[in-house]
Amino acid sequence: MSLDLQKRAAAAMAVEMVEPGMIVGLGTGSTASHAIRLLGEKYRAGFRFTGVPTSLASAELARGYGIPLIDSPSAKEIDLTIDGADEIGAADLSLIKGMGGALLWEKIVASASRRVAIIADSSKLAPRLTGKVAIPVEVVRFGWEATSARIARLGCVPLLRHEPNGEPFRTDSGHYILHCRMDDLSDPAAVEHDLRAIVGVVETGLFIGLAHTALVAFAEEVRRYDAP
Repeated sequence: MSLDLQKRAAAAMAVEMVEPGMIVGLGTGSTASHAIRLLGEKYRAGFRFTGVPTSLASAELARGYGIPLIDSPSAKEIDLTIDGADEIGAADLSLIKGMGGALLWEKIVASASRRVAIIADSSKLAPRLTGKVAIPVEVVRFGWEATSARIARLGCVPLLRHEPNGEPFRTDSGHYILHCRMDDLSDPAAVEHDLRAIVGVVETGLFIGLAHTALVAFAEEVRRYDAP
């Protein structure tokens, strides 16, 4: 089974968790897009729910299927969010997310959700977060170079994300993203705390204590991991 088919298999299992009338957080990225398409097919077949997109791209994809959307989380909790991840630590479901460029909105939606289901192919799973995947860090554009220098003191070389045309990538909120490969990620919660304490950092791609379930597809099956 190819990695893309693995992603779709994980998405299909997560979609089965959605019940009629739910408010569903719609993640961003290639794996989450599979879930949106599958949900869209169910919506067209008469299955009713409301979506909360985590990016403009996810909103556009969902609207193409006619899915009604809430533009941002309200006081009413989201029942279930389905999203992907760039790395999953199986021991505690700590995550690195944000390579899709939507980590801030993704974290807002996840934090407003009763349950968060992460879907991924087998290449994204590790016993614990390894640090081999760079942590996306969303920063304010003003003074971003000074912010980058302060981040570097934590033990990494921050790299500014660029568009294919060479222009700096801007998030849907208008911020920049720095990719930070940390020398030591043995304590992800401490790294997140230190990053967020830096003036100019908006949010980090470390998702600690937010995921309830991870559905990870392998060649022969989809395996479920639940947070301790």
